[in-house]
Amino acid sequence: MADAVGVSRSTVSNAYARPDQLSAALRQRILETAKAIGYPGPNPTARSLRRGFVGSIGVLFTSQLSYAFTDPFAVRFLAGLSTAAERHGTSLLLVPMPGVHAEARRAVENAAVDGFCVYCVGDEEWALDAIRDRGLPFVTTAAPVDAGPSSRYVGIDERAAARGIAAHVAGLGHRRVALLADAVLPDLPSGPVRLSGVDEVPHPTTRGRLAGFADAFAAVGVAWSELTVLSAAGNNRPAAAAAVAGLLDRPDPPTAVLACSDVLALGVLDALTERAASGAPSLSVTGFDDIAEAAAVGLTTVRQPAEEKGRIAAELLLDPPADLAAGHVLLPTTLVVRTSTGPVQRS
Repeated sequence: MADAVGVSRSTVSNAYARPDQLSAALRQRILETAKAIGYPGPNPTARSLRRGFVGSIGVLFTSQLSYAFTDPFAVRFLAGLSTAAERHGTSLLLVPMPGVHAEARRAVENAAVDGFCVYCVGDEEWALDAIRDRGLPFVTTAAPVDAGPSSRYVGIDERAAARGIAAHVAGLGHRRVALLADAVLPDLPSGPVRLSGVDEVPHPTTRGRLAGFADAFAAVGVAWSELTVLSAAGNNRPAAAAAVAGLLDRPDPPTAVLACSDVLALGVLDALTERAASGAPSLSVTGFDDIAEAAAVGLTTVRQPAEEKGRIAAELLLDPPADLAAGHVLLPTTLVVRTSTGPVQRS
């Protein structure tokens, strides 16, 4: 292109990026020549590499890309993240994690970003190692296993929050209960799963919430072995309904189901509604997150500030605090009691 006009490459670049550095007539000649020969302009990726930054945050998901647009909590989190990113003149690049390990690592290694926000990644330290190998900063939505003074994360005390809602259910007299989470173990179908303890659960968020539930029931004399653990094949309502369906037909069904997300809890309520005509048992149901639909159906849940979580994650990445301790953020949660929980129905 520079040869076609008879100028230097830097002059061509200035015609696009710094037009004040050359005359209007020369710039017009460069643009007209570029159009005639089909030259699209300087490569933005190459220009970013020369500047040393791309102007984009990579948002690392463990789920399919569609999860970012369909899961209510993820949508709210991304809203907060994007608000802060816009304020810093930065864009977002959503990076899903394919099921094949090698492909997932390549996705991390090849993403053209200045840093990563790691959203709900489980015990997959290789992902953080791949980011570290690139020398890029990152922030996580939970404390990494090897969290140190320089780690940046924003999250909640998952175990304490889950313990609080389970204590509420236990206080209503419930002792025969089921705990519901998605993908408790990899590649499980929806239904009951046997675990010797919560340490077998690979995902730290799920592990923390199940541990909190177990703590509260242990305090009233219900051992882990007496709790029914259900795995849903995905964080969606049909999977949750399928996971709980078999329990509803038992002669001694649980009196309460504690779900690790509101979406799963809504699926349990769907199953109960579908079986209402055939005499489905009366269950107390709880969720986690307090998405918009939770209030509409009267779901007892744990409220956590999704948008604030996303906003702080972006700020920690784009404008890290001078005080390293300020990079470790635990947000408050609130127990929200509604009509989906009540005392045990004595038969």
